[in-house]
Amino acid sequence: MTALWRGPAGAFAGAALAMALGVALVAGLIADGRAAALPVLGFVLAACGAWAAFAQGWTAARLGPANAVTMARLALVSLLLAPLVSPGLTTGASGWALFALALSCLALDGLDGALARRSGLAGPWGARFDMEVDSAFGLILAAVAWRSGAAGPWVLLLGSMRYVFLLAMLVWPWLGAPLPERLRRKVICVVQIAALALLLMPIASAWTSAAALIALGLLAGSFAADILWLARRR
Repeated sequence: MTALWRGPAGAFAGAALAMALGVALVAGLIADGRAAALPVLGFVLAACGAWAAFAQGWTAARLGPANAVTMARLALVSLLLAPLVSPGLTTGASGWALFALALSCLALDGLDGALARRSGLAGPWGARFDMEVDSAFGLILAAVAWRSGAAGPWVLLLGSMRYVFLLAMLVWPWLGAPLPERLRRKVICVVQIAALALLLMPIASAWTSAAALIALGLLAGSFAADILWLARRR
């Protein structure tokens, strides 16, 4: 058990603790009560789960900068939980602050991958960590857009389609077969997150909803293409 607090796992835990304190500080500045507590709770739970997986699955001798950047993105994502409790935060100055936060998180996407390759630490664990943070980012953005009234319930599908796909794998296990790498998925993921982030703008209007609907169509088409590819090879 002591080994879990040493080496890379210990560095991971230390970085997570520092970021948890940062989340608590920022959340306290932009919200209060439950709206301030939820981001801290969300980050702590997610970081604990990631740390447990990291301690079991990481084989390199050091943490690496890429995982630290991904964890920083997780901290930013957790701050977006605040408007789920207090949707009024998406208006005025706090709304612009949340929009800037979402853009910052989006801008950092891809940096962790580049750092992993440059440091020689690229691998499946880091890629999975990055993907899970991206998925949570999309789901939370969609939930905030719905709660704030920026879009209807349909926007939840734009943020949760990967989770729907994972649930479908329980019924049709062949959906879990490996897929070939496709640039299409990465591009559409960026389009998806960007469209959802636009809905956080305090001046969001019909054109931002239209952009989200277009992104939903592209995402659905991408998943349909992958499902068709898998169905032909089962």
